[in-house]
Amino acid sequence: MIDHSSSQSSGKAAETLARQHLEQQGLRLLAQNWHCRRGELDLVMLDTDTVVFVEVRYRRHAAWGGAIESVDARKREKLTIAAMHFLQQESRWAKHPCRFDVIAINSKGNSAPQLNWIQNAFDT
Repeated sequence: MIDHSSSQSSGKAAETLARQHLEQQGLRLLAQNWHCRRGELDLVMLDTDTVVFVEVRYRRHAAWGGAIESVDARKREKLTIAAMHFLQQESRWAKHPCRFDVIAINSKGNSAPQLNWIQNAFDT
């Protein structure tokens, strides 16, 4: 369940839910909330030999669009730049194939959150 008391706590809970889901699917965590001066990566996972940059989007209400719609061109550009910085700083992963996934979590009332994992969500 996701705590709605603040956007920070609900975002953290959404990331935990996403991470648990991906780990159940066999992915391994490389980094969580990785920061650089140009942005942040929510989750960086390893799927076999592929480095996966995961953007976790949570929306409690769909009034301003759902979670997946919130990953616009500007957000994709920021994620791409942050991913390049990650690969420069964590050079052991630089030669691995990479992809960008989005985990969109939508909540409706008190029902369990719906998780939608979009693999290869956008090209760079």
